[in-house]
Amino acid sequence: MSTFIKSVKNTVKHWYIPAIIGALFIILGIYVFTVPESTYKTLATLFSLSFLISGVLETYFSLRNKNELEGWGRYLASGIFNLIIGIILISKSGMAAAILPFFIGFTLLFRSFQGIGFAMDLKNRGELHWGNLVIASILGVIFSFLLIVNPLFTGMYLVAFTALAFIFTGVKAVVLSFQLRKLKKIPKKINAELRQKIKALKEEYYEEMDENEV
Repeated sequence: MSTFIKSVKNTVKHWYIPAIIGALFIILGIYVFTVPESTYKTLATLFSLSFLISGVLETYFSLRNKNELEGWGRYLASGIFNLIIGIILISKSGMAAAILPFFIGFTLLFRSFQGIGFAMDLKNRGELHWGNLVIASILGVIFSFLLIVNPLFTGMYLVAFTALAFIFTGVKAVVLSFQLRKLKKIPKKINAELRQKIKALKEEYYEEMDENEV
């Protein structure tokens, strides 16, 4: 309820940022497919840069939309988390290939669960295509988990699961971005009188929530 009220009252800023992050992850995933297992460890620099870039973009996106999106804090948490992982990977450039998949797996797993959370927000506000985001996020969860249980997989299996985890995490971000684009268009279709009604409804909603808590 609160997500809908907030999203129709304000326009989403920079909706395309998640799409940029998604495209970055998809390109990286496709590239990983071309890398032999023997050079897997050398990809640490690319992984760290991708997490640093996505972390900066998500942090910026969350702060710009703190008054527009009810779940902006999740974007901020994801951005900070990615920044931390990126810094760790850069500072540990000599990290063994046996440890690297755990960092990548947990990072992508976090982003995939985040996508499921956003899908539920979209479902609650009546979006018809929220299921697409759930499917992409679940696939991201599956392949991220397979990375975390890395000792069971070696060689090209490790490369393939890393690539697929990045690709489906990227697809999730692109799908989310276009859902946010739809949110951006909603306020333009609402006249001033309806905006005032929405504001009053929002105030009434939060007052009732406060009374229930007491």
